[in-house]
Amino acid sequence: MNLEAYLAPYAAHSATSRGRRFAESPATSRTEFQRDRDRIVHSTAFRRLEYKTQVFVNHEGDLFRTRLTHSIEVAQIARSIARNLRLNEDLVEAISLAHDLGHTPFGHAGQDALNACMDQYGGFEHNLQSLRVVDKLEERYGAFDGLNLMFETREGVLKHCSSQNAHMLGELGQRFLEKKQPTLEAQLANLADEIAYNNHDIDDGLRSGLLTIEQLDEIDFFARHRREAEAAFPGIGGRRMINETVRRMINTLIVDLISTSGQKIQDAGVQSLEQVRNAPALISFSDAMRKEELLLKRFLRENLYRHYQVNRMTSKAKRIVRELFETFMAEPRLLAPDYQVAGGDPARQARKVADYIAGMTDRYAMREHRRLFMIDEI
Repeated sequence: MNLEAYLAPYAAHSATSRGRRFAESPATSRTEFQRDRDRIVHSTAFRRLEYKTQVFVNHEGDLFRTRLTHSIEVAQIARSIARNLRLNEDLVEAISLAHDLGHTPFGHAGQDALNACMDQYGGFEHNLQSLRVVDKLEERYGAFDGLNLMFETREGVLKHCSSQNAHMLGELGQRFLEKKQPTLEAQLANLADEIAYNNHDIDDGLRSGLLTIEQLDEIDFFARHRREAEAAFPGIGGRRMINETVRRMINTLIVDLISTSGQKIQDAGVQSLEQVRNAPALISFSDAMRKEELLLKRFLRENLYRHYQVNRMTSKAKRIVRELFETFMAEPRLLAPDYQVAGGDPARQARKVADYIAGMTDRYAMREHRRLFMIDEI
């Protein structure tokens, strides 16, 4: 059965895709976007996400989100919304599962530290690194580097891009230069990411004890949904109350996104993907919901991401990344042969070092740091 026959005309269809970088025979039992999803799930970089963190470093507890669980949660939210809007579920799932493949160990702290280290060599940005992973670094096929994903999947992975980098990316970077939109599936994956990490960081923050119910009650969006949970289940408390509250918050955001986006698509009158690209962004929250979401983001930034205990681990993480980079640049012979650059070109060597560090899990980065700096480690 051709499931894509049920998609809206403005959704992304395999048959009208811009295709792959390297020509391949079509799959016999899957759509091309299903094929992309499967390649991502079987990639080395995807497996490593199990031991890369969101907010809490991997060894701090087994119950906190990792990049892997986060990516799965994003994919689930995105698919639910895509089905309601008659968008391509397989494409939105592939983008969601791949969007964090280029993240460094230690979350945003690791990215910030590696970007600072790479400042004179072109910088480091995790969206570009995710693209680099699927285009070049994965080694699964004899005919080409990377995973050879469809254009629309690669486009969705690259959420942000400077004009300087866009010029170097050819067709993939053109939309940033021409101020055009990606597919609705790419727009949707981006907002599903926001829904997932905001609400699940609340859950992790409460679980860790760094946030309290009393603090969160200052945010009307949380307090309102907590009251709903308590009204539905009198006497509820503990983990059940938190889970019921977060579940309701996620549902409210999803319903608002579906309603607002559906109306915007209808008002814009788009009937093709090309019209989507030339329209303003059509997947969005309502103005009222966007304000509530921004208040939630601000609360998390001030009370969780900048909590002194998080800052302590962030400081350690940045030092580990910085010292690894500096040591490998000073002594490339400490690297495995695959990461050593012949001829001593500093820029190429720096990019190789960045690839190596970005591919590390939290615990591998800590172990590698100990091996280099502790006399009793081998």
